[in-house]
Amino acid sequence: MSLQVEQFFSNVLALPFDEHAVVGNVYYATPQPDSVLRLRIDFAPTIRHGEYDGVRLHVIHPDKGVIDTALLPFAEHGTFARRDAVRDLTAGRDGYAVFRDWNDRHSAEPPWKGAQGTGLRTSITQYARIWFPDTPDRTSARQTASRPALPKPAAAPVAPRTR
Repeated sequence: MSLQVEQFFSNVLALPFDEHAVVGNVYYATPQPDSVLRLRIDFAPTIRHGEYDGVRLHVIHPDKGVIDTALLPFAEHGTFARRDAVRDLTAGRDGYAVFRDWNDRHSAEPPWKGAQGTGLRTSITQYARIWFPDTPDRTSARQTASRPALPKPAAAPVAPRTR
């Protein structure tokens, strides 16, 4: 089964980087066009072959190689919270907050089906802004535009003064 990496990064994470490419199972981005630094994101494997419990971010310099790495676990970002709640999986149980690409090699469904990318996207964007400070923040604009405006609360009534 293919990990369908392009779909994961495009549909689940919907990262705000215009300049990006997926090569194999790795997402590469140039969050800031004038920077020599690149952002590389791949899936973080567990000790089991074909099982992943998060994403790994690397900031790469063309001459110096990897200059920073961060691990963002699915469990800490709620990526599979809904899916695991439906399956009655909790922390410490096999299959919690992971996806595997070896369960059903003939399935048309991606192995990460049910993933929610909001928490990861927010963390990845925050991480990128540290290394690429001039990166436009299109994620928050997209989230703000999709939220309905809430009515302002009514002012509390003023009680008459007594002497």
